[in-house]
Amino acid sequence: MTRTPEPVTRRRRLRLRVWLPTAVATLLLVPLGVLWWSSLLPSSLSVMQMGSADFGTGGRPLEHHHGDMHGMSVTDLVADPSRPPDVRVDLHAARATLSIGTAQVSGYTVNGTSPGPTIRAREGQLIEVRFTNDSVPGGVTLHWHGVSVPNAMDGVAGVTQDALPPGQSFTYRFVAAQAGTYWYHSHQVSHEQVIGGLYGALVIEPKGGTPPPDAVARAHTYAGVRTINGRPENLVVATGAGGQIRVRVVNTDNATLPVWSSGPVVVAAIDGNEVNEPSPVAGQVIRVPAGGRVDLLVSPASAGMRIQLSKATAVIVAAGGAEPAEPEQPAARFDPLAYGRPADVGFDPSRLDRHFDYLVSQLPGFVKGRPGVWWAINGKLYPNVPMFVVAEGELVGMHIVNSTSEVHPMHLHGHRVMVTARDGVAATGSPWWTDSFDVQPGESFDIVFRADNPGIWMDHCHNLDHARDGMVAHLAYDGVSTPFLLGGPAGNEPE
Repeated sequence: MTRTPEPVTRRRRLRLRVWLPTAVATLLLVPLGVLWWSSLLPSSLSVMQMGSADFGTGGRPLEHHHGDMHGMSVTDLVADPSRPPDVRVDLHAARATLSIGTAQVSGYTVNGTSPGPTIRAREGQLIEVRFTNDSVPGGVTLHWHGVSVPNAMDGVAGVTQDALPPGQSFTYRFVAAQAGTYWYHSHQVSHEQVIGGLYGALVIEPKGGTPPPDAVARAHTYAGVRTINGRPENLVVATGAGGQIRVRVVNTDNATLPVWSSGPVVVAAIDGNEVNEPSPVAGQVIRVPAGGRVDLLVSPASAGMRIQLSKATAVIVAAGGAEPAEPEQPAARFDPLAYGRPADVGFDPSRLDRHFDYLVSQLPGFVKGRPGVWWAINGKLYPNVPMFVVAEGELVGMHIVNSTSEVHPMHLHGHRVMVTARDGVAATGSPWWTDSFDVQPGESFDIVFRADNPGIWMDHCHNLDHARDGMVAHLAYDGVSTPFLLGGPAGNEPE
């Protein structure tokens, strides 16, 4: 028997020691390289080409071809161009140094202040806002949070318009179709511009009768300092005739805002939607999601009322006497699912035309070329996110599940949704209409909405840092497309 010389055997072993790690590394690195390369965004990208179309279950077959740039354009979806405005406003955005108490904070202003001016209109009036970028270097837009505007007016850079560079203007026109408390904010680099103060409130008052006096309380955190209406101090307001006042709380931060009071209040409206037959609430904390609003009717006793917006700040409703002491935060939580009394909503929420699943998880991988553990929607990382496709007029249901360890305040543009169940428990109170709702870790929500506002709409987490990191999907109406691009010459970056 011939034996292999020992030097040859050693050479083979040496080659194996050299090449085996190289081969293993190649097997590992090549797939990682492919994942990294596929996560890089081109210099411009249409949302029509992101991910894949999701037609859900049920409904008639749709002819939507994902990536098709034909059909009706979002730019066609506007308010009546021949109708003169009832309310006309000029807004100017600028980069500025803000004085927040004794702190100097780099941020943004609207008409020289942060927050910007509160816009007021009556239900049914047409609002026209001419918005000019005076000096914001990265470009700006305005999104009308909670308002069902025509799609061309939604103010999302790269989806419904281009971001405005310094010196340029855009005119927004929409009908104030529903009374309530809303707000506006930038949707260009929103995770940075909104935090920096580029926002304001919009109040639409009922068209009939004389509403009670109100006070708008815009809660915002600048560089770690909690404020109401841009000031790190309590907001003191006076009652009107009969001692009643409507306190409109707007949460403009990325996190849930706990609200509680020193006496009974009535939760009159949630996200601009009046509650049917509300009752006094006492000894409960009302948790307002990021982007959400709650209207509280207060009829204080002679000693006044204190409404805490977190422990840092409060609204003091003065009715004479000494300022009330700070109440302890209650352990019990207010639950909109069982508050108020049921009412007819004009449709059967169990008879859906189309249904979708929206499953939020976390997966390792690459997003925009960066490695990490990222938010995933239906098992996909950004930009391979779903495009939920509907037909106009359909009653649409969505089952949302949060399998992550963080809360996600969900916000669908252009529509209000009704919560029908949480964790499988059906709603029993007033119809819970909302546009910003918290899905807690491990929680599930069932919602329905009428597809009655054609366009391409963002459906995303309103913790804007989460949205920046890929927690963004879109709702598209069959036959609607957009000519705008993410990136591109305008540098569109909605989140």
